[in-house]
Amino acid sequence: MQGIEILGYVLALLVGASLGLIGSGGSILAVPILVYIFSIDPVIATAYSLFIVGSTSLVGGIENIYQKRVDFKTSLIFGIPSIATLYLARLGILPNIPEVLFTVDGFEFTKSIFLMVLFAVVMIAASISMIRPCVDCGKYDLLEAPQINFNYPMIFLLGIGVGIMTGLVGAGGGFLIIPTLVIFAKMPMKLAVGTSLFIIAFNSLLGFAGYVSSGVPIDWTFLFLFTGLAVVGIWLGILLSKRIKGSKLKIAFGWFVLAMGSYILAKELFF
Repeated sequence: MQGIEILGYVLALLVGASLGLIGSGGSILAVPILVYIFSIDPVIATAYSLFIVGSTSLVGGIENIYQKRVDFKTSLIFGIPSIATLYLARLGILPNIPEVLFTVDGFEFTKSIFLMVLFAVVMIAASISMIRPCVDCGKYDLLEAPQINFNYPMIFLLGIGVGIMTGLVGAGGGFLIIPTLVIFAKMPMKLAVGTSLFIIAFNSLLGFAGYVSSGVPIDWTFLFLFTGLAVVGIWLGILLSKRIKGSKLKIAFGWFVLAMGSYILAKELFF
C-alpha cells in the first residue's frame, strides 16, 4: 500500500468525524479524497460517496435516536421529495449528460469536469452558510427546545433541491439540511445534527441503490474498508461533539470547505 493511499484511509476517519460533529461535510470530504487520492473516476466517486456517507450517517443517526436527537416528522417532510428527486437525478439526469459538453480552444469540458466544478461550487456555497454566524444555533438547550413550527412549503421545496444535488454530486446535503432546520424549523443545533444524519442516511443509501441497479461493477472490498474507517470516525465525532461547541466548529469547518472548494475549482478549470 502506497503512502498516499494510507493518507486517504486516515482521512476516511475525518469523513466520519465531520458527520459526527456537525452532521454534514462527509461527502464534501469523501468525493475529493476518492478522486484525487485514490484516482477514482468522479462519476463512480459520487456513487461511492453515497454508500460511505449513507452507511456512516445511519450509524450516527441510530445513536442519535437513542439520545432523542432525531425529529421523525421533519425527516418525512424532507425525505419524501428528496428521495423522489434523487432518483430522478441519478437515473434520469446524470446518464443523459454528454461525455463532452463543449470544447474551447482544444479544451474539452467533459462530464467529469462538470461534476467536479458543480461540486466545488456547492462546496463554496456551503462554506458561506457555515462561516456565517448562526444566531439560533446555541440559543436553546436540547431539553428546553421550543415547539417546532414547520414552514411546510419551504421545507418541501428544499427537500426537492437536496435530492437533486445528492443525485448529481453524491453529496448527502447536510450543509443544506442543517441551516434549513435551524432557520425554518427553529431547531436547536444538536437536534438538527441528529435529524440531518437520519435524512442523509436514507437519501444517500437509496441513491446508491439506484447506482447498483444500473449494473456497474463496484469494488466492495475498498468500499467496506473506507466505510468502516468512516464509521470509526463518526463515533469519535460524536464523543468530541459533547466537548466542543457546534457553532464554533461549524465556522472553522466552513473555512476548510471554502479552501477545498476553491482548490478543486481552480484545478479543474485552470490546471
